[in-house]
Amino acid sequence: MFYSSLNKVSVFLLLLLMVTIATWTVTKKQSSNINQSQSYIVSANDFAKLNKIIEINNFKTTHMLPVINAVAVNLTEDEVFALKQESWLKVSINHQVKLSNNGWRKGQRRWQPKAVVADYIEATSAHSEHIFGDGITIGILDTGIEQLSGLTNDLYGYDKFWGTYDAINNSISNYGGESSGHGTHVASIAVNSDYDINGKVYGVAPNASLVGIKAFDDEGKATYADVIRGIDWAIQVKDQINLRVLNMSFSGPVRSYYWDDPLNVAVMKAWQAGIVVVASAGNKGPEPMSVGVPGNVPYIITVGAMTDSYTETYFEDDQLASFSSAGPTVESFIKPEIVAPGGHLSGLMSFDAKIVNDHPDFHDGGRYFEMSGTSQAAAVISGVVALMLDKDPLLTPDDVKCRIMATARLATDASGQLAYSVFQQGAGVVNVKDSLNSVAIDCANTAMNISEDIAGSQHYFGPANVDEHGNFFVEGLGDRYQWNIADNLDSDGGLIWKNNLGTDGGLIWKNSLGTDGGLIWKNSVGVDGGLIWKNTVGVDGGLIWKNNFEIDGGLIWKNNVDFNQTEDISVNHWVEQQ
Repeated sequence: MFYSSLNKVSVFLLLLLMVTIATWTVTKKQSSNINQSQSYIVSANDFAKLNKIIEINNFKTTHMLPVINAVAVNLTEDEVFALKQESWLKVSINHQVKLSNNGWRKGQRRWQPKAVVADYIEATSAHSEHIFGDGITIGILDTGIEQLSGLTNDLYGYDKFWGTYDAINNSISNYGGESSGHGTHVASIAVNSDYDINGKVYGVAPNASLVGIKAFDDEGKATYADVIRGIDWAIQVKDQINLRVLNMSFSGPVRSYYWDDPLNVAVMKAWQAGIVVVASAGNKGPEPMSVGVPGNVPYIITVGAMTDSYTETYFEDDQLASFSSAGPTVESFIKPEIVAPGGHLSGLMSFDAKIVNDHPDFHDGGRYFEMSGTSQAAAVISGVVALMLDKDPLLTPDDVKCRIMATARLATDASGQLAYSVFQQGAGVVNVKDSLNSVAIDCANTAMNISEDIAGSQHYFGPANVDEHGNFFVEGLGDRYQWNIADNLDSDGGLIWKNNLGTDGGLIWKNSLGTDGGLIWKNSVGVDGGLIWKNTVGVDGGLIWKNNFEIDGGLIWKNNVDFNQTEDISVNHWVEQQ
């Protein structure tokens, strides 16, 4: 048979290709055990189908890239070869690039903030399993929310912003907008779907939906009536928009017992209705009994703040933020229940927001602002709750609280003693990975009946007490858990926060889960003051404070508690970065 020279070349190339493929296949089988992975970008027009392929094959996703309908994954050569057989997929190497220069000009960002919170609290493990808070709505009861990228769309480009209910004017808008900046910053820490320069997502729950509830003015102030109306609206619409989390990053003075405060009653009703309420402890620490309204409600999750001291990958210098408000409450409850990152967190904020104008040095010149406070720490926990409810939508608010506390990590010193009082750190710093994997039940609010509490037929007191020397302790744990804080003051009377820490002066965030003798308290006692603790408690659950207290019926009271204070309720006041 006669072939043209062109056909001969074609046949030769075809034969050569077949031999090459056969040889490559044999070699591939022989070397498959030593196949090394490399980062690739896999894209497709059908983003949902692509994510399904990634999930089925259990590929390790490092970046979500919705702007190009792609993900970055680590793949072996065998896996790359298999993916390339699918004509609807495009696979390319995740090439490295570098800037042509490192200068900046006026009008550009002065720095590019890094996304560090998700790594610190181990939320990246949830993200790698595609747990992003999908379908869960977080309500931000605050100063409003500016409609910025990262807050309006999720990782897949879908709309996630429900708009804003203005509790001040009793109106609803499909759009956002605020002048303060506080609400936007808080919201972005919980749900921001933007990425930093390293391809890491900023928000703890970037796919969670968002609704603003504006009850505070541009100065960050509000009336009880506006806040309560905002809570009422949240309860009314919770089933329509699946509002499962309500963030309250504000604080007011304690004017009565928690059950007599109308705002706190509204908060309790939200919890009773199935909404997980997350409140900031306040920025009035380190004084004891400085947790305000609504953080003093015993049922909800109250959050204190810790800081990484600007060393996000070095944990030995982590510490409790000095501004973080501490318990116990007037009714002897241990508050806060949990602590979370709250020092120098970068979040979205418009360049013309009031907070930016007041503190311009902390704005990056673009859309990000650095801010510290228990407001930010509460937003972290709200994002964590959204992840938990995404994984298990059947969890009740009590279940969520139980698992967050049961898996927290206590700050201990080198000898295993608590570095901070439980009145400062509660159960410890949150850990998302363990919270999502926890099966703990019946370890929060089990000794209280919220319906009877709201109805006024039964009220409760917590386990905190004070001895004849004026030292706080947790009843039922014995004298060895007491600490006379007078022995730990510096020459100026200030608290020595890094007391008896590790060899490098840092803290050890110790896992506190039950079988290791961890802190899993039931968080409440009856009116007789009898303590209800799980039998597994084996930690220093009662480091104590000293202050001007008197003993009255076994409960603690501060002499200067004033139930007639005129101070406004407001978003947490500005604190210096930590």
